[in-house]
Amino acid sequence: MAAETKVKKKSASKKKSADKQEKQILVIVESPGKVKTIEKYLGPSYNVKASMGHLIDLPKSRTAIDVDHNFEPEYITVRGRAKILRELQTDAKKAGKVLLACDNDREGEAIAWHLRNAITAKTEEVPIERISFNEITPQAVKDAVVNPRGIDEAKVAAQKARRVLDRLVGYNLSPLLWKKVKNGLSAGRVQSVALRLICEREKEVESFIPEEYWTLEADFKSGRTVYTAQLVMWNNEKPSLKNEAEVKAIIEKIQNQECVVSDVRETDKTIRPKAPFTTSQMQQTAANRLGFTSRKTMQVAQQLYEGVNIGSSRVGLITYMRTDSVRISQTALEDVRAWLGKNYPKELPEKSVEYTVGKNAQDAHEAIRPTYTEYTPESIKEQLTKDQFRLYSIIWERFVSSQMINAKSRTVSVDIKVISGGEEGLFRVSGTKLLEKGFYKVIKLLSSKEENLNSSPSLKTGEKVNVEKFRSEQHFTQGPPRFSDASIVRTLEEKGIGRPSTYASIISTLLDRYYVTRSNKQLVPTVLGKLINDVLVEHFPLYVDSDFTASMETKLDEVEENQVSWPDMIREFWTPFKSTVDEVSKTVESFKGTLDEPTEFTCEKCGKPLVKKLGRFGFFLACSGFPECRSTKSIPLAKCPKCSGDIVSRKTKGRGKEFYGCTNYPECDFISHFKPINQNCPKCGFFMVEKYDKKNGAHKVCINPDCDYLHSADDADDAHESAAPEGDTAE
Repeated sequence: MAAETKVKKKSASKKKSADKQEKQILVIVESPGKVKTIEKYLGPSYNVKASMGHLIDLPKSRTAIDVDHNFEPEYITVRGRAKILRELQTDAKKAGKVLLACDNDREGEAIAWHLRNAITAKTEEVPIERISFNEITPQAVKDAVVNPRGIDEAKVAAQKARRVLDRLVGYNLSPLLWKKVKNGLSAGRVQSVALRLICEREKEVESFIPEEYWTLEADFKSGRTVYTAQLVMWNNEKPSLKNEAEVKAIIEKIQNQECVVSDVRETDKTIRPKAPFTTSQMQQTAANRLGFTSRKTMQVAQQLYEGVNIGSSRVGLITYMRTDSVRISQTALEDVRAWLGKNYPKELPEKSVEYTVGKNAQDAHEAIRPTYTEYTPESIKEQLTKDQFRLYSIIWERFVSSQMINAKSRTVSVDIKVISGGEEGLFRVSGTKLLEKGFYKVIKLLSSKEENLNSSPSLKTGEKVNVEKFRSEQHFTQGPPRFSDASIVRTLEEKGIGRPSTYASIISTLLDRYYVTRSNKQLVPTVLGKLINDVLVEHFPLYVDSDFTASMETKLDEVEENQVSWPDMIREFWTPFKSTVDEVSKTVESFKGTLDEPTEFTCEKCGKPLVKKLGRFGFFLACSGFPECRSTKSIPLAKCPKCSGDIVSRKTKGRGKEFYGCTNYPECDFISHFKPINQNCPKCGFFMVEKYDKKNGAHKVCINPDCDYLHSADDADDAHESAAPEGDTAE
């Protein structure tokens, strides 16, 4: 009987053990886009689910930071995410093991930490481990599964510190702005610094006064070949041609004179390939080459990282796209060198090429690269969307070319001298050709001027040439350019503000709050953005200072490296910051209502005066009889040059494209497709507009087609039309 009981117990134990072995392993990732890819790699023994990002976070309705007890945050389940969390907890109870596969950065580590705590609160029996990978490929995922680790508590602390820091800044500055300026405003720790940079650049743009200058070129004929050269010296000095009369005077002096080639110089140049992409470099290049916004670049990169169906398999095509390092793994180097050895053996260097990691780089992830070099852009073009193909192409080209030999070019510069009555002019023509294509052999979308220029002048010293034709062109000096997505990301990176994971969100936040708008791919501060910036710079100069913000980023890095305690770091910031907020709250008078300006306009509905008010989308006119009368209208931007009516913003029906027309329409049909600026032409008194083209960038133009101030008549025709498009309506 005892033996029978022993056998039964042993059998039950075996059954229990077998049940445990049969249980699936639950793998939790952040994004649903990864689920299908990872499920295919791991097979039926694994149950892959997505957390959809943060499930547990600070509440939006209050600060939720206990400043008196080590700044402990009060976490809650994110509204609308409770169902997802319950499902994950239920799945975890049924699982034999839980693997937390969130992204390998601060945010991902914090998500994993919260998930572990939430699952443990429901069941302490299931083992929970953390896994991470830099690329979603079969080998990388399987290696991660067999090499789990614990939660990186220091990385969690750094994320907690950043979250607490941003909450304390935002939830103390924003109510102050509501109280002193206008309800509904908000201010962020890093975004406010970016806004300051954009506003300061705008002041430089607005204050810049263009100056006229001219250039002179000449066509020189040698045999059957004509070379166009530019005047680079006049009487041994750089020519300063301020007007057309000065150009004509030079032409008259030299047009019938003998021209001789005085010097021919050859300069050889070695062109090194660029390092693989970091996040900021990818965003800048995608903006400049593809016209992508930072947000779009990261969205498309996320798709490539999470996986794309290639034939019967699903493959993560690139490595993790949030990185500040140019480091490449040994496996990847071996892969690309093997591919180059097969396809471009002459362009394969003896040793792999190494690139220096920036001094401020955290180097947590390697550079952005294709997971498999053999997946060339053309070979998988049919499986990708247009945007995916273009972004993947520049990532692939940048990585593969980085491990190829240098290119070599030769530039030939020819000086042509003209002497007339003791005065001397020097014209110069240059041409560049590639001697060795090197890494350029794999480059298409990233091709440069060096690759495309393959001609150079074939002239000899002492050779006489004839002037065929002179070409003169009017120019105006260009002011500093407004920030674009590419240039603001570059500036933020150079100043140490933000991190690879935040560049796109910084720009998006400013656009979403309507502190900044995008015009011709340039970032332009709105009236509201300028006002917010003025208030913050005047009363909180330290906290919107680039150096101070960069130092805070460094301290967050120190928390992640276990060098600093996060509550101590927050305390050092909080005490003086809170003191400043309290002081400003007491001493600074409210701006509320002071921005409202009386106008000479009256309400068309009730006859009461109209008041100029600041709304979320800029200034507008509102009836002073509010709330009894809710009439509003657009602000006049300029006087109509045809009838002296008011020029206001209008929009077309359908697509709602903005243009600027007269309030006396249809009696007056004047319109402009360019927005009037707060400046009248000093020559004719007509209003001026800001125009944009690729050649000249943003420049100021008089709207009068008969005025020669800052433009030719052709330019004015673009800015001035005589009839409004059919179907246009006032905004």
